Amino acid sequence: MTNSKAAPGIVGPFAGLDVPWLLRMRAEVRRAHPFLIWAPFDAPARRWSYGEFHERVGALAAGLAKRGIRQGDYVLIHLDNCIEAVLSWFACVELGAIAVTTNTRSAAAEIEYFAGHCGAVAAITQPAYAELISAHCKGLRWIAVTSHDAGQTPVQAPSRGDSFDSLFADSADRPRRATDPLAPCSVQYTSGTTSRPKAVLWTHANALWGAKINAAHQDLHASDVHQTYLPLFHTNALAYSMLASLWVGGSCVIQPRFSASRFWPVALEHGCTWTSTIPFCMKALLEHEVPRDHKFRLWGTAVNDPPPFAVFGVKIIGWWGMTETITHGIIGEIDQPNTPMSIGRAAPEYEIRITNDDGTPTGVGETGNLLIKGVPGLSLFAEYLHNEKATRDSFDEHGYFVTGDRITLLDRGYLKFGDRAKDMLKVGGENVAASEIEQVIAVVPGVREAAVVAKKHAMLDEVPVVFIIPQAGVAALPADLHDNVMTACRSALADFKLPREIRFVDEMPRSTLEKVAKAELRKMLE
Repeated sequence: MTNSKAAPGIVGPFAGLDVPWLLRMRAEVRRAHPFLIWAPFDAPARRWSYGEFHERVGALAAGLAKRGIRQGDYVLIHLDNCIEAVLSWFACVELGAIAVTTNTRSAAAEIEYFAGHCGAVAAITQPAYAELISAHCKGLRWIAVTSHDAGQTPVQAPSRGDSFDSLFADSADRPRRATDPLAPCSVQYTSGTTSRPKAVLWTHANALWGAKINAAHQDLHASDVHQTYLPLFHTNALAYSMLASLWVGGSCVIQPRFSASRFWPVALEHGCTWTSTIPFCMKALLEHEVPRDHKFRLWGTAVNDPPPFAVFGVKIIGWWGMTETITHGIIGEIDQPNTPMSIGRAAPEYEIRITNDDGTPTGVGETGNLLIKGVPGLSLFAEYLHNEKATRDSFDEHGYFVTGDRITLLDRGYLKFGDRAKDMLKVGGENVAASEIEQVIAVVPGVREAAVVAKKHAMLDEVPVVFIIPQAGVAALPADLHDNVMTACRSALADFKLPREIRFVDEMPRSTLEKVAKAELRKMLE
């Protein structure tokens, strides 16, 4: 083991820099160029140039300071996609406060936990959530509420909180502080499964790393227009889309959320060239005509070149990342052919290990545990806030972060996602990956989406149960779909991997990024 004490004289890649520097620099050199384009569903798009956005951030930071927000304070930002969410994030980090972005699908108990755990002193939210925040976040000094719900007129005016617009002061009074790339910047709460969600703390260097490396991985340039509809409270939209666009001086179109019917019209109106997407969205887009004159040159998603989506006529690169890694630890090649359905290869900025449970290297064609090494506070998160034990336990004895994901090693260094370790089933002593069953069922005609979870079994410990959203809906369920699914499974899977039950549903519970909330599905089997 080498001495972990840092050697003197190290100059980091962001020495003397922080997030406010990046925005200020872009406002100076790209002042009139559009940075953010807000594209609400029921109103014309609104553009913010780099110069205008920088001024508004300064005015909001000055206003927050007048409202008593100080360096080191935690501010809850509980907002759906909107310009106010981005303004609030930048104003907090310019002030030296920590922006705590929370999932707007969170339940009351979760919101109460988030605010209490980080010690939030104030909250910025929207009318739909104002009552929730007010009722369950008792330690807040004040709450500010926007005038709309992600671009839509609220059902009723909020009875709690101050107006968001009242927070703004004079940008000439924007606060000044010493530049420290290792100062805390923002917090995101991970999804909790068997324990409380952990608060992932980023430094300013983490955010700059995300901006720079994401832009490089995506081959982004100043002429690119990034279409963003995934939630800004998550790393994907925050770092892969918005911060990466900022780094290169490009433009970022922000929609309230994903809408299949609005996707192409917005893309055409603004000349979008890039989007970060997920399989759920691409499947929905299959039902809409693809315009021949779109400007997209690249999409990024979970896997390289997924065959069902070749119809879009766009090169699709795969990637893997986590909130804790800020960017992609595994990335597809932009200028070379990729192995279809793989994630990509190890990103050069990290060290990747794939190991068996006993710590030995995983062989080609085998599936093992994914570990990743970077620099905490730079290429890896700084810590789990207020949880030293969880931070310590998330690294192995060699200093690698234990991701909890399982990866299959392919030829030529390509990697394929196996499963979350917690998403493995134990069927009569055999390990079964839920994703292996899902991949077989997903290509059966008539299946829109499939999710496999474990059901307790007296003899076998667990057995697989699949929830399926039919393409035509449950009301118009084809009579032979059940049999077709089972036939496909029998032809591709060992007998112990076969679903013991199929449940057809019109929708599934969702978590961040429209991922299926499998914990909720498991509860339905109890």
